[in-house]
Amino acid sequence: MHGPRRRQLLCGAAAFPLFGGPGAAAAAAAAARIVTLGGALTEAVYLLGAESLLVGTDTTSLYPDAALKTPKVGYMRQLSAEGLLSLRPDAVVGTTEAGPPVVLDQVRSAGVRVELVQTDHSWDEVRRKLRTVGSVTGRERAARALQAQLDARWAGVQQAVAGTARRPRALFILSHGGSPMVAGSSTAADALIRFAGGTNAVGQFSGYRPLTAEALADAAPEVLLNSTQGIEALGGEAAFWQRPELALTPAYRRRALVVMEASYLLGFGPRLPGAVRELHARMQAFAA
Repeated sequence: MHGPRRRQLLCGAAAFPLFGGPGAAAAAAAAARIVTLGGALTEAVYLLGAESLLVGTDTTSLYPDAALKTPKVGYMRQLSAEGLLSLRPDAVVGTTEAGPPVVLDQVRSAGVRVELVQTDHSWDEVRRKLRTVGSVTGRERAARALQAQLDARWAGVQQAVAGTARRPRALFILSHGGSPMVAGSSTAADALIRFAGGTNAVGQFSGYRPLTAEALADAAPEVLLNSTQGIEALGGEAAFWQRPELALTPAYRRRALVVMEASYLLGFGPRLPGAVRELHARMQAFAA
């Protein structure tokens, strides 16, 4: 969901009755200063028209562009109590991936409301994020309206994917820093591949493991996936394909590489239906 389609979703959300009465205003006033930990949660705040409440975000909050200008509290897994509390938030909203836990305990001890959404790489995770942001910002009615719209889009995408017989073997490579790793089961990448109608070429283990020539040869992926940030870290697509172990894969012969922005591809936020639809189409194009 890029360009005009993204703007349509944002504009559509802005048309919802966000300030529908004294009750909504009072709920919003209860959390007048919010810090979000996770790009999907930040996106939800903007979609619900509550960005004026944002006093800080983490470094994964890259969309919309306005989020780049917000004060940053660091990476959501490597937070500090001092950095969070310096922004004087009433509420901190994150996922269960945020931490370290001791830092969030310190923030709670300071009297700040901390809301953590359980992550399980499902559509229900997206719904929980939107519902939580709606509650913290006092935009519950707008959140319900937006959720109905997103549910319809998700159903349409899943119907389109189900109608495709081809299930290409795909492999996600994490290369933002250090040695490249491949995504097994119980990862956001694994869920995205399955949602988009593919088969994870290395789904026999969970989490991430180092990228090795032997593993690639055994996996035999038809399509490789990476993020724009990961490709940039490797020096561009030309440099990516120069890695000798990639020559052992069917994907290498067709230069079958799908590159998408990390928070769009793996964020499990309001743009998930668009990300799945795009990934499905691009994988099918390579597998044809």
